[in-house]
Amino acid sequence: MQGKPLTRRQFIERAAAIAGGVVLSPLAAAAAGRKLTAVDQVTLGRTGLKLSRLGIGCGTNSGRVQASLGQDRFNRLIRYAYDQGITYIDIARGYRTHGMLREAIRGLPREKLFIQTKMGGVPNKAFENIEQYCKDYGVEYLDCLLVHCTVTPDWDERRKRVLDAMEKAKDKQLIRAHGVSCHSLPALKRSVDVDFVDVHLVRINPQGAHMDTPRTDTWNAPSSASNVLPVLEQVARMRDKGRGVIGMKLVGNGDFTDPADREKAMQFVMQSGLTDAVTVGFKSPAEVDETIRRMNNALATVS
Repeated sequence: MQGKPLTRRQFIERAAAIAGGVVLSPLAAAAAGRKLTAVDQVTLGRTGLKLSRLGIGCGTNSGRVQASLGQDRFNRLIRYAYDQGITYIDIARGYRTHGMLREAIRGLPREKLFIQTKMGGVPNKAFENIEQYCKDYGVEYLDCLLVHCTVTPDWDERRKRVLDAMEKAKDKQLIRAHGVSCHSLPALKRSVDVDFVDVHLVRINPQGAHMDTPRTDTWNAPSSASNVLPVLEQVARMRDKGRGVIGMKLVGNGDFTDPADREKAMQFVMQSGLTDAVTVGFKSPAEVDETIRRMNNALATVS
């Protein structure tokens, strides 16, 4: 499990420290002396669901990066990650890998996997789409389904048909939890006040790359370090409510080609106690190994 949630003051102090290039102090109450690792099975907020602390993302550049591997290499990548202890798979209907996952997980024990997927737009037959997702992946249920890529402050009203369908699917045990993936600060702020949300997927890194901004006319507005603190303040509110929080864009959507940038981001996210888990998009076993190593090193300072 993660350490105790930070107070709002601690969030602000830590954010200010990282913005100034100061190393963050470790969380004091991490795991009662137990060594934390990237592949620990952790609890997702108050959902009671378990997943590996590190997840494999299948949607880099809308999945183009992973899909370009071809089915066989994609299969091997998923299996390699699983063999290292990564049981959390992050995907979406809009990713080019959506139709590739069924084959990639064929034969793996379903009860050990945590599959999180996402629904974009406002489909007319949202519930039927959820049923189809299960068929597409060859599973009987989804662990978590997110409203995908929200940018407006009234996203819950605009997509009410989707939220209703997800509630119905949860009642029928087609999904175990639901939540939202936000791509603007107004949408992120609103998400904290929407009781529907069990799980938040949040863009987070100390450099501010691909972070949520005040703009609501685009899902990927240019961002900077100045946007980090407003995001962290919303994450603090999520944690106050016991929501599950998963971090994404830790390596700036693959933009952090300098290892120092990847190290800085991993140290920040792991030491901050902001997230239950994180997802990183990989394209090779070597990237899986590097991320596990960096994550383990960062977690060593909080164990």
